This record gives sequence, structure tokens and C-alpha cells, in this order.
Amino acid sequence: MLVYADYIGYLAAIIGTLCWLPQTVKTWRSRETKDLSLAANLLVLSTVVLWFVYGIMMEAWPLVIGNIISIIAVGAIVTAKLIYK
Repeated sequence: MLVYADYIGYLAAIIGTLCWLPQTVKTWRSRETKDLSLAANLLVLSTVVLWFVYGIMMEAWPLVIGNIISIIAVGAIVTAKLIYK
């Protein structure tokens, strides 16, 4: 049963990560950030960092891998928001 749980975890990590990529790409291509909430994106970034730390502590590699990529994507959105005010 644990093997199936890992598959579910990896699938969730892939989908959860992919959902941030279109926004990240659009933000950097357009350099338009006025409609993005800095506070909301900082909260999301905090959340994925905490999930990443939790994943390391629990040795839950789907969480670790998915959240590394999410940290990069959401971090890029926050960075763009700060640069392109």
C-alpha cells in the first residue's frame, strides 16, 4: 500500500508544481505584476517552504521534490513582483 501512496504523492507534486509554471512564465514574459498580490504570493511561498522542510523531516521525497520546484516558481513570481512594481 505504501508504494501506491508514493505514486499519489508524486502525482500531487507534479500537478501542484505545474499549476505555478504558467503564471511564472507569463509574469516574466509580460513583466506585468500589478494584478498580483505580493502578500498572497509571500504566504504561498512561506507555505511551500514549510512543506519542503516538513518533507525533509519526514523523508517524504514527493513533498521535497515538488516543493523545491514550487519554491523556485513562486519565488520567481515574488521576485518579479518586487522588480517590476
